[in-house]
Amino acid sequence: MHDVHDRLRDALTATRQALAAGESAEPATRDLLLFCHGFCAALTAHHEGEDRELFPAIAEQYPELREALRHLRQDHSMMAHLLAGLQAAVTRAAPPAELDRHLEGLAAIMESHFRYEERQLLTVLKTLELDADPTTVLGPL
Repeated sequence: MHDVHDRLRDALTATRQALAAGESAEPATRDLLLFCHGFCAALTAHHEGEDRELFPAIAEQYPELREALRHLRQDHSMMAHLLAGLQAAVTRAAPPAELDRHLEGLAAIMESHFRYEERQLLTVLKTLELDADPTTVLGPL
């Protein structure tokens, strides 16, 4: 889980750095569109896999974590909303400053979510019995 989170963090950081470097709006937007298709799909698949496979298994084996899992699912919903806003901004070729605002908001929620998830679940994942392929559950990263 931590490795997947690190790859997602790195992808978001690289895109924000490209925008901050002052690239003109068109190349930055084109790059962001490619980024968004890959990054947004990877983050969405990661969260959908957790919601579908991982969290139910944790809830069954560790019922004391159900409240933490509820919070994590709420974060997933919030990030899906932010990703939709980012994708819409990229599609309409929003200016770099607007795109960075979308990325900044996503980065803040994503980082908070990843840290909470790692604090709550990393120890549990070492002993969790899961009848699913981790790549399917955590996404292709």
